[in-house]
Amino acid sequence: MTLDLHTTHPTRSLRRFATLSGAALLLGACSLTGNSDPLNDVSFREQRFEQVQAINAFEACRDEGLTLDNQARSRASAGAFLNSARVLDGCGANLGSATTAVPLPERMRVHALATLNYFKGGDVEQARRTFEGFKGTYPDNDLYFGDGSSFIETTEVLLGRTDSISFGQFAALNVNDSLKSEMRRLNHWKDK
Repeated sequence: MTLDLHTTHPTRSLRRFATLSGAALLLGACSLTGNSDPLNDVSFREQRFEQVQAINAFEACRDEGLTLDNQARSRASAGAFLNSARVLDGCGANLGSATTAVPLPERMRVHALATLNYFKGGDVEQARRTFEGFKGTYPDNDLYFGDGSSFIETTEVLLGRTDSISFGQFAALNVNDSLKSEMRRLNHWKDK
């Protein structure tokens, strides 16, 4: 019968003991400093709850506005477009301090659709105000339609915000081809 004897060196045992003791102290220190003020926890949870409620309200508002938009498209009704625009226009206003909780592109799309629906509904002045609000709220940002045309440039053309010189520079405008054709037609007949 053979016994395997392992000799332990006193320095190894001390190192191992020191390492384990140090780890235990660090873990203990972490739990000691982890005490938090229950009032801060409650305040944080209240803020988070309000934020979640605001996000849910935004999403419900957006969904209602999109449903009204679909109905307006199917009926081709100016009044239905205005109704959808009013609902969508109010979605962002109800966010309050939870604005940053909703992703920027989503807020931009809702605001842009409200602008376009005011225009489709015939309230050009409200479309202009909403569009100016869009540009002020989201400076240096733009949205693009499925064909790659710019929301900002297209809306500026639709609302007559571009100067007459720009109408001759069709290639420089990032707008839909059918809108460019209509601008060419208007420009042609304007000089006759």
